[in-house]
Amino acid sequence: MITVIIAGGSGTRLWPLSTSDYPKHLLKLTGERSLLQSAYDRARRVGETVYVVTEASHAHHVKEQLAELDDDHFLIEPGRRGTGNCIVFALDVIGRRHNHDEPIAFVHSDHHIRDVEGYAHSLQVAASASNDTNKVTLIGIEPTFPATGFGYIERDGELGDSEAFSIESFKEKPDFTTAQTYVQAGNYLWNCGYFVGSVNTFLSEIQAVAPDLQESYNRLSGVELPLSDNYNQTYLSFPELVIDYSLAERSSNLAVVPATFDWMDIGSFKDLHEANSSDENGNFTRGNAVYDIESQNVYVQNEEDKPVVTIGLDNVVVINTPNGILVARKDMSQKVKDAVARIKEDQAS
Repeated sequence: MITVIIAGGSGTRLWPLSTSDYPKHLLKLTGERSLLQSAYDRARRVGETVYVVTEASHAHHVKEQLAELDDDHFLIEPGRRGTGNCIVFALDVIGRRHNHDEPIAFVHSDHHIRDVEGYAHSLQVAASASNDTNKVTLIGIEPTFPATGFGYIERDGELGDSEAFSIESFKEKPDFTTAQTYVQAGNYLWNCGYFVGSVNTFLSEIQAVAPDLQESYNRLSGVELPLSDNYNQTYLSFPELVIDYSLAERSSNLAVVPATFDWMDIGSFKDLHEANSSDENGNFTRGNAVYDIESQNVYVQNEEDKPVVTIGLDNVVVINTPNGILVARKDMSQKVKDAVARIKEDQAS
């Protein structure tokens, strides 16, 4: 089985820890290994063959962190063109090197997962289900609360003895009341963006429902030498295509396997706080020279030598790095990307 780790990202959601040159999957947020290195460790438990798709702006950092991976297993996008084109890119290169019937798992580099055995098991089950049903198979996460920041998969009947289910529909990020009904219904799963299938299975579905992805694949496969200048220029000419919109939501021939592992998408500082152990006051601090007096439920990280002092705070995140300083209500930390957009506008003017 082949695992493809998608290691992109614009570095906006965890600014100023992450930047466009050094996105969050390169950071050590939950332990001694970065999110990318942890994703690679998990992938090696799934199968021996691992590829990493990353973008040129930070590819050198990715290679430094995964020095043990052969150089030809880094697939470097010359520019971001969306997850749809990213997957097509990998399918073309892998299809030139490997058996078209070997299952491929596309996974993301910036997720926090502790149960590695459960992770490997779920991907193997999805691979078997895809092989048995000839369907591109997704992994769905059993929801633990009515999240409004994730898409949902409505599953239908079980597909034979495969541990997979057919998919009734995809739901966009809902409002809170709608998310509550999804959780209560019991047949909705969070869509974590993992896709499993062989080159043949993917190409069959792309040909059936995704003409825009089919065009991208045809143009890439028509270039004699992959990853050449001509290949890269062809890739840069593509419009941005997202796999969820270009393939998943158009198809009626997909399957989903409920995950047997824990999962967290660290998409905000609130998530990051929850992924780390707090003290008896609900506080987490990282770095040197952090001083707190009578605060609770705060996340403080100091990446410089100057002291950072918090007094009487509640539900606050404080981040100090050479890239900038962030002070925010933790429950509003998803607005960080809006602040980054304003910073970029000012810097460009």
